[in-house]
Amino acid sequence: MPLETPAPVDTRPLFRPVSRSLLILLRGLREEQWQAPTIAGSWVVRDVVAHLLDSTLRRLSFHRDRMVPPPPPGALDSERAFVNFINGLNAVWVSASRRLSPRVLTDLYERASGESADWFEALSLDAPALFPVSWAGEQTSSGWFDIGREFTELWHHQQQIRVAVGAAPLSEPRYLDAVIDIAVRGLPHAFRNVPGESGDTVDLDISGPSGGQWALVCDGRRWNLYRGEASSTTTRIRLTDDAAWQLLFNALTETEAAGLVSVEGRQDFGQAFLRARSVIV
Repeated sequence: MPLETPAPVDTRPLFRPVSRSLLILLRGLREEQWQAPTIAGSWVVRDVVAHLLDSTLRRLSFHRDRMVPPPPPGALDSERAFVNFINGLNAVWVSASRRLSPRVLTDLYERASGESADWFEALSLDAPALFPVSWAGEQTSSGWFDIGREFTELWHHQQQIRVAVGAAPLSEPRYLDAVIDIAVRGLPHAFRNVPGESGDTVDLDISGPSGGQWALVCDGRRWNLYRGEASSTTTRIRLTDDAAWQLLFNALTETEAAGLVSVEGRQDFGQAFLRARSVIV
C-alpha cells in the first residue's frame, strides 16, 4: 500500500449503535457488577457509567446548546494544569453521582446518549470543533476530529465496562477500526521530542480485524503520519488491534505494553511509541 495522507474519519453513525449496545449490557448487570473494579484507575463500573453520562451531558450543553463552559479556577498555563483541571471536573461529577442508583444512571444515560446521537448525526463534518484535540497537540481541530475524539471516549469507556464484567466486546470490527484510525493521529505529537533525521520512518503494523498499516516519517523537523507501508523503514512496530487500544487508551503498564509490542530497529523509537497515549492522562 503506497503512503497516503490519512483521510477524515466519519464516526457520526457509530454513536447510536454503540450506546444502544452499552444500554443493553447495563440493564442486564447484577447489583454487584456495578461495583466491579475497572482498568480505569480507582473507578468501578458505576463510576465509568457516571463519567460517560457527564461527558455526554457536557457535549450537549456546550456544543448543541452553546452554553459557555464555566471558567477554570486558575490559569491553564501548562499541560499539567490543563490535565489537573479536567481530572478535577471528572472527579467532582463521579463523586456526586454515587448518590444515584444504577437504574437512574442508566435511564439518564439512555436519554442523553439518544440526544447526543441525534446531534452528531445531524452535524456537518466541517462544523467548527467544540474543543481542540489536546492529546494530538492541536490548538484548533477539524470538526470530524473533535467528533471522532468523542467517539473514542465512548468506545473505550464502554470497553472498560465490558472487560470489568466479563462481557464480550462489540463484534463489529468497524467500531474499533474507527477508534484506532482516530487514535493514531496523536502519534506525531507523541514523537514531537524524539530526534530524527530526514527520511527516518517508523512503520506501524496493527494486525486483527480492526488493524491497518501506518507510517511515521520524519522530515528533519517533525514527524508526519501516513496510511500505508513505507518502501524502507528505520523501525517496524507490530501489535494486535486489541493491544493497540489498550496501549493508546492507558489500559496497560509500560511492562505489559512491552510484552505485547514487537519492535524491530531503533529501540528509542519503540519506547516513544510505548509512551504514546490518545487520551488525557
